[in-house]
Amino acid sequence: MPTPRSTEGAVRDICRHLKAHGCAEHAAGVQWFFKEQVQSHGWYAADLRRYGRALHKDLSTDPVRLLDVADALFAQTVLEEKAIAVIMLQPSLRHFGNAEFRRFERWLDAVASWADHDALAMYLLGPLIAADPRRLRRPAVWATSPNRWRRRAAAVSLIHGVRRGLFAEEATAMTMQLLPDRDDMVQKGLGWLLREWAKYYPAAAVPVLLQIRDGASRLVLRTACEKLGPVDRRRILGR
Repeated sequence: MPTPRSTEGAVRDICRHLKAHGCAEHAAGVQWFFKEQVQSHGWYAADLRRYGRALHKDLSTDPVRLLDVADALFAQTVLEEKAIAVIMLQPSLRHFGNAEFRRFERWLDAVASWADHDALAMYLLGPLIAADPRRLRRPAVWATSPNRWRRRAAAVSLIHGVRRGLFAEEATAMTMQLLPDRDDMVQKGLGWLLREWAKYYPAAAVPVLLQIRDGASRLVLRTACEKLGPVDRRRILGR
């Protein structure tokens, strides 16, 4: 595909392509996965990833414009337009630093659903935090935000690190900080963090789960125990 001459032109062409090549039948079924209203063009994940890689190839010769196009796309309202912003940046992740991290942090205020939140937190923010642990200061701040998506990001952005054996102390502190939160999106995010930690490093995670078992919601505990063996599951979930 030819490279557009401007950021505005690139965004317009990408949005037009996403709209023209979606599946109306699939778009109608997407709403089933969300409590909030979402708009979708009905793209399947594999097709969206292929298109995102093609966009990166086209636009990455100008890194500034690549980021500007992604910025504008994540500000859109349609599910695939927000998702493609993340996908098209992933191949350049190793080149990003503090300026890009701050930019992506601002994207949290444009989140419309768990899907675009999780793409952002898992595939941009999380890897950048793992690459430079000094950025761990930010999730601790997000955990105090009135914005539910920032609080969810405080947990989800640590997953990349705990899968690599990092951030045990921070994951424990984050668990204690978010445990009283009754927002279901935050609870699911915390449960996801604990599940991944318990899956990869049960010796570190299980003592924390036993410590919180009497104060955590069933949603958090059930999610956290999904990958554990039956003995540990009974120890944590049995009351």
